[in-house]
Amino acid sequence: MPRLERLTLTDFRNYTALAWRPEQRISVITGPNGSGKTNLLEAVSLLAPGRGLRGARIAELARHGGGGRWAVAARLRADGEAPFDLGTGTLGANALGSGPADRRVFRLDGAAPRTQADIAARFGAVWLTPQMDGLFRESGSGRRRFLDRLVWALEPAHARAAAAHETAVASRNRLLATHPGDAAWLAGLEESVARHAVALAAARRAFVAQLNTAPLPSTAFPRARLALLDPIADRLAEHPALAVEGWLRDSLAASRAADVASGATSIGAHRADVAFADDATGLPAALASTGQQKALLLGIILAHATLIAEARATPPVLLLDEPAVHLDAARREALFAALAALPCVALLTGTDADVFAPLAGVAGFWRAGAGEMKQAPGAGVRSGT
Repeated sequence: MPRLERLTLTDFRNYTALAWRPEQRISVITGPNGSGKTNLLEAVSLLAPGRGLRGARIAELARHGGGGRWAVAARLRADGEAPFDLGTGTLGANALGSGPADRRVFRLDGAAPRTQADIAARFGAVWLTPQMDGLFRESGSGRRRFLDRLVWALEPAHARAAAAHETAVASRNRLLATHPGDAAWLAGLEESVARHAVALAAARRAFVAQLNTAPLPSTAFPRARLALLDPIADRLAEHPALAVEGWLRDSLAASRAADVASGATSIGAHRADVAFADDATGLPAALASTGQQKALLLGIILAHATLIAEARATPPVLLLDEPAVHLDAARREALFAALAALPCVALLTGTDADVFAPLAGVAGFWRAGAGEMKQAPGAGVRSGT
């Protein structure tokens, strides 16, 4: 079982200096709105590659009234293994170095990792936030980002491929805007777009197949059936990767004039979408009730955590912001039972501690407020500050 032994925050959001030592694998964090519960979860999410559970810009993360720099650091340990230290933040904060405040860096056991994939191989986070309740009805980009976060936690190299594809597409767009007649340079960029797009599509396609058959830790949550909506992935089902890369290169070359007019690359892994449905009934998730949608989302998160726990030595950290909202009592208890059974660190938030009463004796209970974390009365665990 993994453990989060210590979490320290420096000038992050509403926290001036926090050193929190949760002693339980599961932590329930309660407090009124605006007390910093979600900020704490966001800090943990930023230890993984990416922009965290809010997708915030670096400058938005620094404490208002602070020095403009921030840092998050954690010590983690798995049973039978030595602990390791992981940190991220802007240069100059928490011994991360000195330099411009708009540059975020990582530290793994005090040293800069070679790539962010090295971080992803040691630490993964999966989260559920109230904003994600609209996942099934929002734009395809939101669903695609959600899927990619799930893939990253299982296949760390996916993050590198996604970043390389994004860079190649952005470079192609700039070149089309400034030098649309430079065929040789465009061909080189399109080669890069095609190579990384096929890698992304292949990883997404393989992951969707795995998730659709992953065991659920509780029958109280419906299995969601995912379908990847992507012509690149469709071609991979019938043709080898090199042939699909060639097709995509040709398609990109043929679309240059149209892409100049639109100012965007019209084909690639950045155009993929995901469809969700209840596996048992076939009902599209977008047409389900609010409670059904929340149950489907939790089913996806729990199946994903189970999948990673079986496939890798390091299960993901589960960050569940207000997970009990829209769930009836029976499903709340089923969720808590599933979390107790999963070999994952889990942080849960809510405004009412009584909702989490079934976790008494299993979880540590904490109260957030005024930039501090205090043991909740009657939680049965020692306090940390």
